[in-house]
Amino acid sequence: MKHEMRVMLVQGHGSIVNVSSTYGHTGAAGASVYAASKHAVEGLTKSAALEAASSAVRVNLVAPGPIETGMLNRFTGTAERKAGLAATVPLKRVGRPEEIAQTIMFLASDKASFITGASYLVDGGKTAQ
Repeated sequence: MKHEMRVMLVQGHGSIVNVSSTYGHTGAAGASVYAASKHAVEGLTKSAALEAASSAVRVNLVAPGPIETGMLNRFTGTAERKAGLAATVPLKRVGRPEEIAQTIMFLASDKASFITGASYLVDGGKTAQ
């Protein structure tokens, strides 16, 4: 991020979107190191947003919940366990990678020109529980 920030500060505008996880807002037994790293990304995003705001550089974050990826398949291990996880999501499904991409595209666009330092949870309602 520091290399992108250097260019954006000189040009006087830009948008950076970091990716964390819902574990950056919560925690999970057995995932302390992973959760700690995601909390760090959250803090980095907020601090960078404040540091860059006067130069019209926006810094935001997307925090995915369970998304249909190889990582989710490794985490769940079986179709039954994945279905069990999906059942715990209020929308009763796991997300699609393109749903994360669409959120990132929005935050990077001029449609989000007054948004900085924000965290968007894209998790089917999982953290609302």
